Amino acid sequence: MSTASIAGRALDQGDGILSLAPNWVPRSFCIPGRRLKLHPDDYYSLGADRGGIDERWFASTVPADNGPGTPTDEGLSYVILQDGADTQRVTFAEAISVLGAQIIGQRLMDGYGRWPMFSKFFDNLGPLPHHIHQMAKDAARVGQQPKPEAYFFPTQLNNHPGRFPHTFFGLEPGTTPEQVRQCLENWNVGDNKILSLSRAYTLQPGTGWDVPAGVLHAPGSLLTYEPQADSDVFAMFQSLVDLVPIDRSLLVKNVPTELEYDLDYIVGMLDWELNVDPEFRANRFMAPLALTTAEEAASLGYCDQWIAYRSSAFSAKQTTILPGRQVTLKDGACYGLIAVQGHGQLGKWSIETPAMIRFGELTRDEFFVSEQAALQGVTVRNDSTVEPLVLLRHFGPGNPDLKLSL
Repeated sequence: MSTASIAGRALDQGDGILSLAPNWVPRSFCIPGRRLKLHPDDYYSLGADRGGIDERWFASTVPADNGPGTPTDEGLSYVILQDGADTQRVTFAEAISVLGAQIIGQRLMDGYGRWPMFSKFFDNLGPLPHHIHQMAKDAARVGQQPKPEAYFFPTQLNNHPGRFPHTFFGLEPGTTPEQVRQCLENWNVGDNKILSLSRAYTLQPGTGWDVPAGVLHAPGSLLTYEPQADSDVFAMFQSLVDLVPIDRSLLVKNVPTELEYDLDYIVGMLDWELNVDPEFRANRFMAPLALTTAEEAASLGYCDQWIAYRSSAFSAKQTTILPGRQVTLKDGACYGLIAVQGHGQLGKWSIETPAMIRFGELTRDEFFVSEQAALQGVTVRNDSTVEPLVLLRHFGPGNPDLKLSL
């Protein structure tokens, strides 16, 4: 069966809603926090040499940039077609290449020619190194896209906080480029002490942060839902994290070869104004913004909250369907979704949040809603009489429903 046939039948099978397979990604420099619902035996299913699985990617058309030995489809989401007892699959990227606007709408096809974002769960036991995702000008020099991102810490998946539930963001006001340059010169002495130039913030489940490209950040150890632009570009600026040395190759992974030792260029990849913003918390912290009052939510049967709303590159909502209720969700754009609590019905699909997933197994917790289906409205039913059905929904750039003035 051809790619076009599988993709078309999968879209028809769900009346415009695609079922997506779990998409697991390892990182060699991370220790899994074990909150991804993977079976305890499966966190190193891709091989201990490749690192533990500490990420699950959603609605991704982006290959993971994990260095030599990385499978070509690592990081790519797969669309599932259930044909009786037979299961067919194509990558989400292939489905969009053949169906285009039937999935993501004409606005995004005309503006980008692709689905230009994805989301993920990041689940690390300890902190990550202070790092950036390059801005457009620097990403373009290595054939990449810039990568702004956002964080949200779902309460359902943070049963323990990990080793360090705090994130360093940016640089202390008054920090100079020369001080950062000195830290990079000291890479091989052990701890280059770049965190002494930054400020840590305690992470609060149920809240989030906006992280533009070019901003230094050392993510803490809460499981994090991360809507972001469609890129896997980064540069690590910290030489020692959680007592583990970081190879300098991760500083220059996405730096032109001829500039790998040009520290002025590397420091210049920082968005300096954003990094030393004295009002960083006021400008980057994101508390959920409810679209309804509690009384309105009780009447409607659900509550929508914006949880990522400061970036023009993407947005995200947390949608809670109350116990025993059925609602119709209408949106002005296509979106991916992951269920984090409860069970019920999503259009023609049953939807449920698994307690445990074996590596390679299919689930019914991740979907992509095409623009046409989103505009027409998706019927969602919560089949529990006691537990809410909670969805995290990620949208692309230019969401017409996001009309906030911040």
